[in-house]
Amino acid sequence: MNNNSNHSSFEAEDQVTDFGFRKVDQKEKPSMVKAVFDSVAPKYDIMNDLMSLGIHRVWKQIFIQELAPRPNLTLLDLAGGTGDISFGWLKRGGGTAYLTDINYSMLSVGQGRALNRGYVDNIRLFCVDGENICLPDRSVDRVTISFGLRNCTHKENVLAEARRVLKPGGRFLCLEFSKLIIPMLRPLYDAWSFQALPRIGQIIAKDSESYQYLAESIRTFPDQETLKSMMENAGLERVTYQNLSGGIAAIHSGWRI
Repeated sequence: MNNNSNHSSFEAEDQVTDFGFRKVDQKEKPSMVKAVFDSVAPKYDIMNDLMSLGIHRVWKQIFIQELAPRPNLTLLDLAGGTGDISFGWLKRGGGTAYLTDINYSMLSVGQGRALNRGYVDNIRLFCVDGENICLPDRSVDRVTISFGLRNCTHKENVLAEARRVLKPGGRFLCLEFSKLIIPMLRPLYDAWSFQALPRIGQIIAKDSESYQYLAESIRTFPDQETLKSMMENAGLERVTYQNLSGGIAAIHSGWRI
């Protein structure tokens, strides 16, 4: 009787995942995340500026520079949303960019921005689940995910899929919020995350709960070393990371050799 009870307990734990600080059924999380981004999509870019005090633009420029765009290289931009990474790739001379997102609302904003910028020929937009990428093995040169991995239910599946679609010699890069490594700044950072951001979200986007979730999702995301190990377990090699702004964000890089 006890063995059966323990087995049931383990199964229940396996079916649970984080949604911010809450634990929810794994099957429920995708629709809950979708609701968040349906809500925030129209104000996503202005809220990014407010949330990061504009610093996210600097982080993304560093990230795009790391990609080393060239005309003969193709980019798969996962959770690309409103298109910042894809547009930066193209602006710096990269080849075809596949701008993808699982959320139609976010992708719609990205499509509008692409048209406004005149990006038509070298960009393709698709609704794609990063856990099940609809591309052949060894088909792209770069795979990126920027501020999207923490919203995925099975992060290890995303990393494995990224490696699968990379050509040998291809590179995966992830830009994500990470663990602050300057202890004296943590009280200020916590106050900004959990008090200021939901209030700003309520004022600008008329939605405090989504921004409460986004703040919580940052804290539950794996730290720098843990994500590095996850990437290595997915088969990526020469995995490194660099901290940005004292670890508020980090860029992780891995190669398919």
